[in-house]
Amino acid sequence: MTRRNRVDPFGDLHAVDARGMFTGNRGCLVDEKGEMIRHHRGQLWITCLTSYRGWRSPLDKPRHWTPLFFLDDAVALSAGHRPCGLCRRDDYQSYRDALTRALGRANPVGATEINRLLAAERLRRGGGVNRAGDRKLWEADSDRLPDGTVVLADQPRLIFGDRSWAFTFQGWIDPRSRPVGRVKVITPPTSVQALHSGFSLRLHNSVEL
Repeated sequence: MTRRNRVDPFGDLHAVDARGMFTGNRGCLVDEKGEMIRHHRGQLWITCLTSYRGWRSPLDKPRHWTPLFFLDDAVALSAGHRPCGLCRRDDYQSYRDALTRALGRANPVGATEINRLLAAERLRRGGGVNRAGDRKLWEADSDRLPDGTVVLADQPRLIFGDRSWAFTFQGWIDPRSRPVGRVKVITPPTSVQALHSGFSLRLHNSVEL
């Protein structure tokens, strides 16, 4: 497979021989030479289909959004992204409606507010290409976390049912029992609320449901 830019749950950029289920957009990340110079640009961090209407996007074109690749929705959410409202319209509406219920709103939460909420939860102030050390982790009781949440145990692990899986770029591996007690959570609180309230995420088939 072609080497692609990938994002791990902590937000660092890597080139690996895997693509995943989705591509991500967080702005133009390259300079005029096509070299990676920034971690993100702006608050719009979305997750898109890898194929849509036959559109093609270059991997490293200056002044154009730089495609990133995610294993599945669990990884994308943990990296601070939300579904695209264009190519993933149904998934975006599911996420928006779930968050609206979680917040107790009468009217749907707007995309601008969702972007602002996620931006406030992703990173502390900082700069550079690699921002893993700036991630805002938070704590919660493991048994209160919804399926699809990614936590930090011995390594980033996906919570699903009574088990957890370790992250790799090729898939989820090493199924174990769900962690017990308080855990550090990677997935931002806003997305955990959406998962709690009915957002149905798309998981990689390496997870044995």
